[in-house]
Amino acid sequence: MLDRREMIGLGAVASAASLFGTSAAEAQNQNVIDAALEILGDGKSFDAARIGEVAKFLATRPFVPLPNDLPDAFAKLPFDQYAGIRIKPESAIWHREGRGFTVEPLHRGFVYGNRVQIFAVEDGIIRRIGYSRNAFDFGKVPPPAEDQDLGFSGFRVLADGGNGSSWEAAIFQGATFFRARARNQEFGVFARTLILKPADTRGEEVPFFRAFWIDRPTAGSGAMVINALLDSENLTGTARFTLRPGEMTITDLEVSLYPRAAVDHVGYGAMTGAFLFGPNDQAATPDVRVAVYEVKGLQIHNGRGEWIWRPVSNPSNLEISAFVDTNPVGFGLLQRDRDYGAFQDDRQRFDRRPSLWLEPLGEWGAGQVQLIEIPTDSELNDNIIAYWRPKEPLAAGSEASFACRLYWCWSPPERPAMAVVTGTRVGQTGSGRVTRFAVDFRADAFSDANLLREAKATVTATPGKISKLQLWPYPERKTLRATFELDPGGDPASELRLVIESAGKPLGETWLYRWTA
Repeated sequence: MLDRREMIGLGAVASAASLFGTSAAEAQNQNVIDAALEILGDGKSFDAARIGEVAKFLATRPFVPLPNDLPDAFAKLPFDQYAGIRIKPESAIWHREGRGFTVEPLHRGFVYGNRVQIFAVEDGIIRRIGYSRNAFDFGKVPPPAEDQDLGFSGFRVLADGGNGSSWEAAIFQGATFFRARARNQEFGVFARTLILKPADTRGEEVPFFRAFWIDRPTAGSGAMVINALLDSENLTGTARFTLRPGEMTITDLEVSLYPRAAVDHVGYGAMTGAFLFGPNDQAATPDVRVAVYEVKGLQIHNGRGEWIWRPVSNPSNLEISAFVDTNPVGFGLLQRDRDYGAFQDDRQRFDRRPSLWLEPLGEWGAGQVQLIEIPTDSELNDNIIAYWRPKEPLAAGSEASFACRLYWCWSPPERPAMAVVTGTRVGQTGSGRVTRFAVDFRADAFSDANLLREAKATVTATPGKISKLQLWPYPERKTLRATFELDPGGDPASELRLVIESAGKPLGETWLYRWTA
């Protein structure tokens, strides 16, 4: 808890803010932020619970947006020049201390204009990480003046790779975005600590981190703990990350929220990735590559025990899908194609991008997994968004919390004990709007030709008519393919559902798909 002196100090600064005119009050409100952060500032004893107390206090105060104070010389940098700005190795936090981790603060610039404060926690004492231009190699970019404090936009976490080497395990940068990867993977899908009103007609509200407190890791622990203070127009909050890099990088996330105002569209466990084109949604513009996507689909293990696979696409119009559930077991955006030949891309190596699987820690209650597919003409846009939307809104003055475990992996730790969908192909038949589908299911058990002969398939379309349903067994490839045609009539969209079973029991994931004109 904040002690009496701290509360009196914050109260005095807050009271002063109410006495001034608009511009002066804004300056005083910024002083409130500064005073609140000073409670957990340089030289102070660290207690993670105090971040929550600061967040609660700030929730009683007017929202203070981050200042737009980055000089144009850095705000307008092209990406390649910005990427050339790197911290010097000797200036990294805990460099050569043998703790298994090194932290590299990231410079502000390009689209990363938000300033975030970074603190190290060492033996229970807080150390502020100060900005110095001398800590950075600016590459082709002219460095700022000696007395300019341009600050940090986030940080990069490097994990020990053995034999004196290291590898980039995670990046925390921009709003509340972060991403990680398993060893030998490329970076891909992002996670968002919190998402508010995405694809909402009222406009998205973007929360951001004001400060991080990074615990100095214990040598040999293999784990790093990061605490953060987040803020937004209508709420404040705290986040605690426990990062464990490896062949499967695991991040435990614990979030507490303190709404300033009612929030009726909040998203937990949000993740975003890119899908430009693939076999189910072929490119309108010819491309030398076979496919371009870092996430192939959304997998859900719902509270009823059903496994669902929903391929994603690059639609012509914004598409929002909701999968109503209670206490989901897990969900994630997955990259299931691990063969270079699936993409023929020599630079991006989409076959090496991570899948991101989420498991709630504790019960999340009633709500829905929400999937947003946004039209795009660029592979640089993360146009696929998935998150959990609780049924109940957050009331002003209330408190809410959630926790989850995120797996950045080649394949999720928990998999269906049945066939998974390995491919979805969609094409025209040449007969009006009739569309042909081919869906492949694969399982080790499908090497049994007798089992494949007993398999049955059921397809429904709402609306629309299904015809020419047929199963094609390939025991030598452990694959069962279902093909069928959809006639949507005059409707602009159709929801498809395909189940394969034997003796009344499912043999594979439930395949769902939204066809659009």
